[in-house]
Amino acid sequence: MDSKKLEILMTAVNLGSFSKASEVVGYTQSGLTHLINGLEREIGMALIRRDHSGISLTENGEALLPAIRDYLSATAKLENQIAAITQKKAETIRVAAYASLAMHWMPEILYRFRRVCPDTDVDLRMVDHELEPFELLEEGRTDVIFAARQSHVNCDWTPLYNDIMYAILPEDYPTGGRDSFPIEEFDGKEFLMPYGRFDIDVNAALSPKGVRPQIRPCHVDDETVIRMVSKGLGVSMMTEIMMRGRTQGVQTLPITPRAGRELGMGMPLRKNMPEEVLRLRDCVLDFINEL
Repeated sequence: MDSKKLEILMTAVNLGSFSKASEVVGYTQSGLTHLINGLEREIGMALIRRDHSGISLTENGEALLPAIRDYLSATAKLENQIAAITQKKAETIRVAAYASLAMHWMPEILYRFRRVCPDTDVDLRMVDHELEPFELLEEGRTDVIFAARQSHVNCDWTPLYNDIMYAILPEDYPTGGRDSFPIEEFDGKEFLMPYGRFDIDVNAALSPKGVRPQIRPCHVDDETVIRMVSKGLGVSMMTEIMMRGRTQGVQTLPITPRAGRELGMGMPLRKNMPEEVLRLRDCVLDFINEL
């Protein structure tokens, strides 16, 4: 049932004339008559009585009048609630980011955003799984993500930063004074694999060279993996941002051939992006350009 047709019907009945109602609702008189006739066919009964004095409800129309008023009232209430929720969502941007990005990027980004959009809240969610931000985005549970690009996921993607991969080695590991670490040297070594499907990035670096270390899965955070390496329990590989500020007791060397991941900002594919989200992206780009 089209509530708009019922609203027009009530307007015509209250005014007692199709000609007066047509002026109010913006229809021609013939268009309004056609609309009411279509409504009567849809319902299956005559609702309007026409005579020389104007229009009025038929007996059936009078019987339906209380239900029509209840229906229109309920529809208006629903539309008001939808508008209120939509407005509330527009005032809050939900953001999901890797723990490392939440730590090293988001405080400055949010500081800048608060200065340009002081009335918009940001609900920041930190995740420790490589694919979780994209899952949240696809499910409509977040508005913006900061993550590593995944080729199989389609979203509005803004590249931001090339996060270089490093070897993490015990302090007494013999590097021979080299300033980089050949990825082939991981072959056969005990390797502490970062948790949370970050093995995707590691394997993307190892596989092209056919390198097969002895993988030791670690269901612990990145800092604990690094501390385990410092105790000689194995070697590992992480990106620069993942290990930033946590490298005490270990050596770190960039991998050769060069490997890494593209970090970026992802948003749903849509034509009309909220102005607040676009301003957030501007703040992000300004921040990245200064790195």
